[in-house]
Amino acid sequence: MRTPLKTVLGLFAGLTLCLTPQATAMPGPADQPAGQTRQAAAARPAADAAADPAYKVLVFSRTAGFRHSSIDDGIAALRSLGTANNFTVDASEDPQVFTTGNLAQYKAVVFLSTTGDVLGDGQQTAFEQYIKGGGGYVGIHAAADTEYNWPFYEGLAGALFHSHPAIQSATVKVEDRAHDATAHLGSTWQRTDEWYNYRSNPRTSARVLASLDESSYSGGNMSGDHPIAWCKDYQGGRAFYTGGGHTDESYSEPAFRRHLLGGIRWAAGMTEADCRPETGYTSLFNGSSTTGWRQAGPGGFTLADGSLTSYGGLGMLWYAAKEFTGDYSLKLDWKAAGDDNSGIFLGFPASDDPWSAVNNGYEIQIDATDAADRTTGAVYGYKSADIAARDAALNPPGEWNTYELRVTGERLEIFLNGRKINDFTNTDPVRSLQQGHIGIQNHGDGDDVAFRNIRIDEAGGTTPGPRSGPVKGVNGKCLDVNGSNTADGTKIQIWTCNNSSAQTWTVAGDSTIKALGKCLDVSGGGSADGTKIQLWTCNNTGAQKWAPQADGTVRNPQSGKCLDASGGTWNDGTAVHLWTCHTGPNQKWTLP
Repeated sequence: MRTPLKTVLGLFAGLTLCLTPQATAMPGPADQPAGQTRQAAAARPAADAAADPAYKVLVFSRTAGFRHSSIDDGIAALRSLGTANNFTVDASEDPQVFTTGNLAQYKAVVFLSTTGDVLGDGQQTAFEQYIKGGGGYVGIHAAADTEYNWPFYEGLAGALFHSHPAIQSATVKVEDRAHDATAHLGSTWQRTDEWYNYRSNPRTSARVLASLDESSYSGGNMSGDHPIAWCKDYQGGRAFYTGGGHTDESYSEPAFRRHLLGGIRWAAGMTEADCRPETGYTSLFNGSSTTGWRQAGPGGFTLADGSLTSYGGLGMLWYAAKEFTGDYSLKLDWKAAGDDNSGIFLGFPASDDPWSAVNNGYEIQIDATDAADRTTGAVYGYKSADIAARDAALNPPGEWNTYELRVTGERLEIFLNGRKINDFTNTDPVRSLQQGHIGIQNHGDGDDVAFRNIRIDEAGGTTPGPRSGPVKGVNGKCLDVNGSNTADGTKIQIWTCNNSSAQTWTVAGDSTIKALGKCLDVSGGGSADGTKIQLWTCNNTGAQKWAPQADGTVRNPQSGKCLDASGGTWNDGTAVHLWTCHTGPNQKWTLP
């Protein structure tokens, strides 16, 4: 759960009002090329980076196989990073530290070049409970050469070691420059290390942050798709892995140390990122060229370090090369320097007048301190974001954020750093999300917002892989696992939303809905009204299949009945059961 300090800091993303229709005339459109030289403007001061609240990290480096000489250097580097970044490192090779009580004090556990079987059965159980309760995992290098017979660990690490060639220099392709572990890097990263091949490709289950260019070195065997660093949400917790770190010298490299720091900060919940798997997207702006884009109105965007940064305005840079029709998913990374304002426009006709986007399309806002219907995550002037969800997902000024804007019919779902924060349906017959262009706004002098990695998936407007977040129901309450208990048969209820792991559900492609590593289940596979809904070990039966309906209900196809909050008062602790579908408010659910 996001700390109060981070939440408060996250609010200072911008203050000035966004582009809205008004009676006074706007300056006429100017034909300005994208990326032109920035004119002088009174820039607002950037927000000072605030320290993370103090936290603790456990570094575990037990080896039951090959022992890396770099382990001591790694521990020293992590201690140094902790001293500089407000976390304390406890280092141990004693598996007895893996107890439920002891692990509870740590925000993240780092497996530093562990090898072989390093934990006993009871210790594995304690670690699984730690992760399912929201704990963080960081795997470094030979952490992938660990616990081959423990399926939970293989899923947590993302992939296990297969082989490696000799130590050599290679080109690392940085695929995600929004995550804190890779935002400091360029599009490529040349470095020397021992480059692991893996037994499987983690791309389908994790967000790949960086991969190897197998043509740049000898010995890669992953057919040209060779992830080397990734992150994922896993059974209620967070998991980050990097394949670097074999050599002693790695731990004195500033860029690699910053890479480790970003992985630790994310795993510990100090920063947010979209770590859902991602495939199928086509780049609209890849960091090197604005081909296909046009500036509408005054001001513009500078192009540097793979980013477009706004200046002047009011104006808009829009993608003129193509009008998008039908369903799609648009993703982009953005960062506010301080108290800044911008937005993303969807569904407007081709025009060099930015007012056309205002009057005919929809704007998804960037400005966390404005009114509710014009704040970060809002559909500007139409629908506020879920503020609590937004605050929990938002990174503060100076850190990158990722939006996914998913259009399905006239429905627009907004995801911030992988968490759903808004769900809007267009009912205006004059406007349509199903046809139009996209654009990014340059709001005015001093509103410095940067954009990176703008990409689109036109294959149905969905993100491959599972989606995680709260399931919200009647009175805005969340579907909740009673007491965060993971025992089979645990009651499912509604409760005031609190962003805990007991309220973090993963909606998977196999029609299951999971929390804490187990499945939402109809007790005994029953079909009678009032049948208990519970948490149960996933078993792929019809009792664990759920089908969201267009009317907002969630149906169990085997019984033909709906997920229902019992009774008519719906207080905290109200049980959820199976009931004949009737589309009442206690059967309406919003899924991630």
